[in-house]
Amino acid sequence: MTNLMDERGDLAGERPGVVRVGMVDDHQSPVWGIERILEGQTDLELVEAAPTVAELLAKTADLDVVILDLRLNDGTTPRENVNTLADRGIVTVVYTSGEHPDLLRSAARAGTLGVVLKSASEEEVLAAIRAAAGGEEVLTTEWAAAIDGDPNLDGVDLSPQLQRVLTLYASGGTSISVGHELGVTPDTVNEYLKRIRQKYADAGRPTRTKLDLFKRAVEDGWLPMPHRDHAP
Repeated sequence: MTNLMDERGDLAGERPGVVRVGMVDDHQSPVWGIERILEGQTDLELVEAAPTVAELLAKTADLDVVILDLRLNDGTTPRENVNTLADRGIVTVVYTSGEHPDLLRSAARAGTLGVVLKSASEEEVLAAIRAAAGGEEVLTTEWAAAIDGDPNLDGVDLSPQLQRVLTLYASGGTSISVGHELGVTPDTVNEYLKRIRQKYADAGRPTRTKLDLFKRAVEDGWLPMPHRDHAP
């Protein structure tokens, strides 16, 4: 694929505050579509695209968000790709036609920030990229359905106290507010959170961020499934 950075004189790296977007898709037409959608957006720049994650990172790892296709011809799994990018500090938004829920679940378990269908509107795509760049969950019905229908999530046994800490903290609480609610110190809450993260790590379900904890709480039924409002 062509180097989009070479084709454009106004590189995102030269414009402070611009979100650097990469794309991994082994078909050219979706890349053209995303490039067109991002044209004229002053805060977003598609700086590089490649058919595999390895090739993308070989060109540049200086990215904020990667738009990731689920089915790639190099034999990698969505989970591997999301983890590889996360290790470089890059968040992902899955961009898919949505006909493979098993692949969606693999990406969801690995910590992707959300799923956007290739049939989504331009506004939805832009909103998803901006949300992910800000560290926000891209809450869509497709992502919710993917994790809701996952029959293979390894269960994590949490005590009632750890369940309470998880739900309060994942719902937006802080160590201080959770401690106040439970009558314990913030240091105790942090120790509880370490135990929770370790239990999920042992189950192969990463909790690198607070958003990951939110996902795990939803997956295991400690918090309700998110829903996206639809216009009437």
